[in-house]
Amino acid sequence: MASRKYFRLNLRRAAALAGSGLWALALAMLLGGPPAPRPGLAQQAGLGEFENQSDVGVTPRAGSAEFDAARGEYRIRGGGTNLWEGTDAFHFVWLRTSGDLNLAADVVWPQAGGNAHRKAGWMIRQSLEPDSPYVDAVVHGDGLTALQFRRTPGGLTEEVRARISAPTTIGLERHGDQFTLWAAGAGQAPNREGSIQLALHDPVYVGLLVCAHDAQALEEAVFSHVTLEHQAMSRAADPEPEVESSLETIAVDGKERKVVYHARGRFEAPNWSRDGKAWFFNRDGHIYVQPVSGGEPRLLDTGSATHCNNDHGLSPDGRLLAISNSPRDASLIYIVPTTGGGPRLITPTGPSYWHGWSPDGKTLAYCAERNGNFDIYTIPVEGGKETRLTTADGLDDGPDYSPDGKYIYFNSERTGLMQIWRMKPDGSGQEQITHDDYNNWFAHPSPDGKWLVFLTYERGVKGHPPNQRVMLRIMPLAGGSPRVLAKLFGGQGTINVPSWAPDCRHLAFVSYRLLKP
Repeated sequence: MASRKYFRLNLRRAAALAGSGLWALALAMLLGGPPAPRPGLAQQAGLGEFENQSDVGVTPRAGSAEFDAARGEYRIRGGGTNLWEGTDAFHFVWLRTSGDLNLAADVVWPQAGGNAHRKAGWMIRQSLEPDSPYVDAVVHGDGLTALQFRRTPGGLTEEVRARISAPTTIGLERHGDQFTLWAAGAGQAPNREGSIQLALHDPVYVGLLVCAHDAQALEEAVFSHVTLEHQAMSRAADPEPEVESSLETIAVDGKERKVVYHARGRFEAPNWSRDGKAWFFNRDGHIYVQPVSGGEPRLLDTGSATHCNNDHGLSPDGRLLAISNSPRDASLIYIVPTTGGGPRLITPTGPSYWHGWSPDGKTLAYCAERNGNFDIYTIPVEGGKETRLTTADGLDDGPDYSPDGKYIYFNSERTGLMQIWRMKPDGSGQEQITHDDYNNWFAHPSPDGKWLVFLTYERGVKGHPPNQRVMLRIMPLAGGSPRVLAKLFGGQGTINVPSWAPDCRHLAFVSYRLLKP
């Protein structure tokens, strides 16, 4: 049995993990001390939970590892130049396994100094080849914490940076093709710091790593309270599973991606305020305002409009918010002040879903169903007669104005797959912009007129459902090929409405994580 001290320490950590939804890790902590080796594995003596250790890639100085069973600590020394770009060099203590995984450990650099870019943490890796696809959760020597990953053999490494610096505890979760970074400071509950989608086939190599970031050096890290829990791979069959939502930002070059707020349950569709100080999103029929500076979101007073969906957005001057609200069965468009107040009805006929605001602030563009067909319409902000702009069979959706007001971008399935189109504000000159083998939705031009970002589903996905593997893609507004900004678990609610930062260097979106029953 574990000592009382170990049990009390694990009880505190288990309570924090359980409060964050990591029940499997919490249970593992309460069952006893450091995990015993599982039967049936040909394990190297002195490596505790793990089977073996290896230097991966070119490491002029050989790494090593020892397990102190009495303390429950792994002391790992690693060399290697880096874990980055298309190839890696580091020391890895590993086992081969399959299925979903919950990994957690406390990480300490016992020696001060050293290279600021040295890395220690968890890794799930396809093979021991230096260019293998992988996902890791690492703490750098200077405290930088990140979820790093390579999608294809020899492909460039990408990363999602955590908000926390120099955490005490770091965790990595695998749920199907979804990988999530968790981290916590001393005495704190773990926070979800980032999540990505990546396909690794079983079995995989799982373990602890140390990289010196200096080919001629060895760096040492100590891992304690190591928890490795795994189970058969699970897939979501419930069409409405419980989720955790994360508000994220990403730079237009795709290199800086951060989780800025997350919560259990579903929230959707962030708008970035015109002054850059807040995001507006919908949750449970209400609109919330999340400060960029941090803290908890506040409820925006929308009066009687308490059934808001994810089609909402700000006026060019930032003083008004268009919302889509369903007082009965059909969604209608209203306008409320961004400081809060009673709603003013714009479209008496429904269903109507807001999507775009003209640059001069005088006109709203929206998707509406009339006589059994969904098309693009416009209407004056002050109300009045609506104008139908598209007449093609099938669904036309997601209209958003270019910043110069010359075009309305939208998505249409008229040629088979859902593709991005544009037209003049009076509906003339309709032309297809994307021509690929995907389903593309919700195109949003950047305020500086340089970029067009949109949501991409796989070919076989019908509509824009939630809980899908999707991509954010970006292309020059002047023309050119799309490139992938991010791959994520999302879909409906990720980027339905304009979410560009005022400086056009970043945009906001929502990703999701399925919670296990």
